[in-house]
Amino acid sequence: MSNIWTDKKSRQIIIQIFVIVVVLSLFGFFVRNTLNNLELLGREASYSFLFAPSNYDINQHLIEYDSRSTHLRATVVGIINTGLVAFFGIMLATLIGFVAGVSRLSSNFLVNRIAYVFVEFSRNVPILLWILLWHGLIVHNMPHPKQAMAVYDFAFLTNRGIYIPKPLLEPAFWGVAAALAIALAGAYFFSRIAKRKQELTGKQYPVYWVNCSLIVALPLLAFWLLGFPAQLEYPVFKGFNFKGGLVLSPEFIALLIALGVYTGAFIAEIVRSGILAVSHGQTEAAYALGLKPSLAMRMVILPQALRVIVPPMISQYLNLTKNSSLAIAVGYMDIVATIGGISLNQTGRALECMSIVLALYLCISLSISAFMNWYNKRISLVER
Repeated sequence: MSNIWTDKKSRQIIIQIFVIVVVLSLFGFFVRNTLNNLELLGREASYSFLFAPSNYDINQHLIEYDSRSTHLRATVVGIINTGLVAFFGIMLATLIGFVAGVSRLSSNFLVNRIAYVFVEFSRNVPILLWILLWHGLIVHNMPHPKQAMAVYDFAFLTNRGIYIPKPLLEPAFWGVAAALAIALAGAYFFSRIAKRKQELTGKQYPVYWVNCSLIVALPLLAFWLLGFPAQLEYPVFKGFNFKGGLVLSPEFIALLIALGVYTGAFIAEIVRSGILAVSHGQTEAAYALGLKPSLAMRMVILPQALRVIVPPMISQYLNLTKNSSLAIAVGYMDIVATIGGISLNQTGRALECMSIVLALYLCISLSISAFMNWYNKRISLVER
């Protein structure tokens, strides 16, 4: 026994097993204690309420939903709304972050100072204030539906949201989706082949233009061959508001902009530090080869900087997703507002509802982290 304890590897395994046993025992104790207390109160933990009618409306939903739908359906709507604002928020924050981060290193004094003021001002104001600010600007400064701002009669900007055409897809549209999937796969394999050829021969292929043409042309060709299996339902003003089409609610727009601006300011500093981490000799070598500054940034500096940028940027993506829970402040119906808000108040199932909210955010965060860690591993240097 003494030999096992004195061996470093065996001792580490024993300590880890002991810690796991202690943690699981504590967890089991709290769970058992909670269930006993609920039993004393004449209640038991049950998720059967999920199949009861929700009896409340949701102002934005991408799937069929009404007040007669179940709490489970309301939860699914909340998940979709959270995923929607998180996905587009990440896209917007990444775009803002890269533009502001590169601008912070610009030799142009005005561009540099504007980017500096944006970053310092944005990240030092609490995210909740940003959400309330943008919501107030949209609701109180945008015109009423009767005086809506029309964008080429395609979109209408109002204080009740942005109304855009809604695509009505026919069954044959699956052929267009299949063509898009084939185009994406073809673009991926062409990129791999072009990269391998460049490494072997030094010859460059127009990967960007070929892939863009493939991704655009093949679905359009399928769309034409299948007889245009989709139509647009345009919003029309009737009575006191627009009917038909899709509406992007003021709550969604405010939350999206606030999350994008706030997180983008942090990403800008990550991008700036990542670029500065690349040796200046790499820039000089790129210029010596005759590359323009924009091309040198895109092909030489940023690919190396990504190895420094991606790990801390994962945390910012996770923070943006978790900060979306503040949507309840402006009435955006996400996970917290649906199952963790109205459903909880109606059913009184606080333990069950909050356990669902915790599990959902955990799954979303772990999914984002797993994908970004895979991407980080893919672009990291391989030691030989």
